[in-house]
Amino acid sequence: MTEETPGFDEQQPDVPSGAPSDDAEPQAAAPSPEDEAAPAGDTEQNAALVAQLDQARSALNERTADLQRLQAEFQNYRRRVERDRAAVKETAVANLLTELLPVLDDIGRAREHGELVGGFKSVAESLETTAAKLGLQQFGKEGEPFDPTIHEALMHSYAPDVTETTCVAILQPGYRIGERTIRPARVAVAEPQPGAQTALPAEEGTEAQADGENKENGGPEEG
Repeated sequence: MTEETPGFDEQQPDVPSGAPSDDAEPQAAAPSPEDEAAPAGDTEQNAALVAQLDQARSALNERTADLQRLQAEFQNYRRRVERDRAAVKETAVANLLTELLPVLDDIGRAREHGELVGGFKSVAESLETTAAKLGLQQFGKEGEPFDPTIHEALMHSYAPDVTETTCVAILQPGYRIGERTIRPARVAVAEPQPGAQTALPAEEGTEAQADGENKENGGPEEG
């Protein structure tokens, strides 16, 4: 006779008939209307951001162009100011040196007459050196061709030994600063003698005439 082991029945909790069981797979929740509207809202927001970015780029390009234009205008202004400043300086120096020209003329005459001696010579040479440092240049020499742009003729004569209008004497030297003439050289000029022709000596003329006659007559007779 077999004995039965006493046991107990595991009681299962009562589960409603309509409730899902634990083993049932969860079902995906249905999308709400707000979730369906989300992609459309993101697209509009992205479009707005792109439009703002384009506006920012356009504003940046405009500001960059304005900055470049202002920089170019400033460079032109600076060059113009420097050019005007240099012109004012050159004019001021030219005016100062023009006032000193009579003093330099007196120094030149004193040197020609041998009166430039002692302390006066040192002062005169210092003044000439300072004027040269400021750009003053002296010009005008005897024997150079006459140029009306830099020479002023105060005396006129004719000379047989010149082939063009020539400065034969420098009455007052000229001065320039760079390419700017502040005083022309005052000179005495000589021109070629009008109608002058180079004539052969009398003997040479006679010999040439005799040679011509001999050629016409067939030459001298040989005896």
